[in-house]
Amino acid sequence: QVQLVESGGGLVQAGGSLRLSCAASGSVFSINGMGWYRQAPGKLRELVATIGSGGNANYVDSVKGRFTISRDNAKNTVYLQMNSLKPEDSAVYYCNADVWTGFKYVAVWGQGTLVTVSS
Repeated sequence: QVQLVESGGGLVQAGGSLRLSCAASGSVFSINGMGWYRQAPGKLRELVATIGSGGNANYVDSVKGRFTISRDNAKNTVYLQMNSLKPEDSAVYYCNADVWTGFKYVAVWGQGTLVTVSS
């Protein structure tokens, strides 16, 4: 049993900042890759950022220079620092992790946290 719990979403004005957190708990021995996805109403879910176990990060072009993904392996937590937010960033943000339970790898999704950016 592995769970991802997200926090940090909310309402913010354009140009503001938010930091999302996602902590894994349960049968977590280690975590390989972690990532953040988002889905706006009427649109497909898209990959926003990923981070490998060694800290290598990748971003979708639309957030480069504004968002930063990071992780704290001791806390089994991934973060997404979002700066200079735009209305088009509004979406439900989901975290994902590839977790080694000690027995097998499992792909786990968080419940989603809503980010709303007002003009």
